Amino acid sequence: MSSSYNEKRSHFYSRLENFWPDLYGEEYALYDIRLEDSAEIKKIRLASARIGHIFFKVCRLLREVPDTTLLEMGYPAETLPFLRLKTLNSESVIARLDLIRHQDSYKCIEINADTPTFIKELYHINGKVCKEFGVEDLNEGLEKLLGESVYQSVIKAARQPKEKNPTIVFTAHEDSLEDRETVLYLKKISGLPSRFVPLHKLQIEKDKGLYDEFGRKIDILYRQTVPIENLISDEDSEGNKIGLWLLDLVQSGKLAVVNPPSAFLLQNKAVQAVIWGLHQENHLFFTEKEHGWIEEYFLPTFLEEDYFFKSKKSYVKKPSFGREGDTVEIFTGTGKRVDADPQTTYKSFQAVYQEYIELPSVTFTSEKGVQDGRLLIGCFLLNGKPAAVGFRVGGQITNNLSYYLPAGLKRGEQ
Repeated sequence: MSSSYNEKRSHFYSRLENFWPDLYGEEYALYDIRLEDSAEIKKIRLASARIGHIFFKVCRLLREVPDTTLLEMGYPAETLPFLRLKTLNSESVIARLDLIRHQDSYKCIEINADTPTFIKELYHINGKVCKEFGVEDLNEGLEKLLGESVYQSVIKAARQPKEKNPTIVFTAHEDSLEDRETVLYLKKISGLPSRFVPLHKLQIEKDKGLYDEFGRKIDILYRQTVPIENLISDEDSEGNKIGLWLLDLVQSGKLAVVNPPSAFLLQNKAVQAVIWGLHQENHLFFTEKEHGWIEEYFLPTFLEEDYFFKSKKSYVKKPSFGREGDTVEIFTGTGKRVDADPQTTYKSFQAVYQEYIELPSVTFTSEKGVQDGRLLIGCFLLNGKPAAVGFRVGGQITNNLSYYLPAGLKRGEQ
């Protein structure tokens, strides 16, 4: 690539505070823009609203099934009491759907209901890039809605422990630039009277409470980037299961967390196997209209591979809990592996098998020149309602080395 791209990109992103245009020593945020029709963005948001409705509805059912069913779906046994808690009206405050454009519609490959990132990029940075390129931001005005959503979720969570002046703490791993700055961004736009306390500085007393580094009891913990499935294995230097202690505090009402427990219930990719199974049976749990939505927007998903061997269809094997393409593998209908992410962090979790469809091809500009890549769409749900839309480009498996491709509306479209 000519030095012009590199210079323009460096100059532009260097002016944006507390952002991470590069990750893991590689270019992440592109100095390029994708232009979309406003009608197409409306279709994405309509699809996302319907998909979100299906996910949130099945949450009610999952809270009522036997423990054995939840264990078969791959939920860690230690989380079962936590899973049944319903602490907020919305099942997830901030969730992100990953979508693939397919045959003039969209397919949902997963929902990150518990700890989605890609937030600051779409709600804040995207508008800056659109201004730089002189186009309309397709997420115009949604940053305010995001701040209000975070604010309202914490206020509602405060009513659970019935604290008049609750101590609110936002937390993240301090050494992760992306996690830390995402959480600090949410803290800022929420306008809440709160503090940021790095995860390693939090202190916990079994059955009593969670405290900040000064020994002040915390009433509400905003944990946008701290996954529950990782938390349950946390131990202190003495071998105490401090992660489980934290879940016990939530269960006993001594601590409120956002995203709420129901977001972790939805995080499990096996939920899509439940949805598809109910759809296959034409189960009355879903209405005729909802079955139509599942047929259009969901992919055949199972807890075993037999369907794909019989149908000779290619499929994706992914862990029930996992992020950024980690531990994802792609197979042909004969069981031959054709692609796999090099990371295998989540191989101990229950496997989920989903029909494979190709990500659409796209051409984009980067420091490496003009490249061909595969396009993945992200659409956020704020309390279940569709909000910011954005794009990642990379390989067939979208991982932590995939690029962020800013996007705007085609000229003359609102």
